[in-house]
Amino acid sequence: MGLNNILVVEFKDLFPSMIEKLGAEGFMNELYKGFESLEDRDTKGFITFESLKRNASWIGLEKMNDDELRCILREGDVDGDGKLSEMEFCVLMFRLSPGLMDGSHRWLESTILMEFM
Repeated sequence: MGLNNILVVEFKDLFPSMIEKLGAEGFMNELYKGFESLEDRDTKGFITFESLKRNASWIGLEKMNDDELRCILREGDVDGDGKLSEMEFCVLMFRLSPGLMDGSHRWLESTILMEFM
């Protein structure tokens, strides 16, 4: 993908309101359910390109081409194996949520301040 083909995906960040409604544990359970829904049938425990493509319309990514879907996988694929584990998926979801990242930064800052007071 060249610089002229930069992928920009916009979505309404509902994660912070989900955490308020469900609590942290309930929210994580929903993330795990999301992972299981995208999980590859043949390689349980991972989201592969094939499973992401198969479920693209279900998660609102039906307009993305194969290169864009591969880019999403690469973004979350920490260990470079070409697929997403449950942990990689959860980390990616947190990284894609500005509201969650902002909340985690505030939590970290308050924890550090409490440590030095």
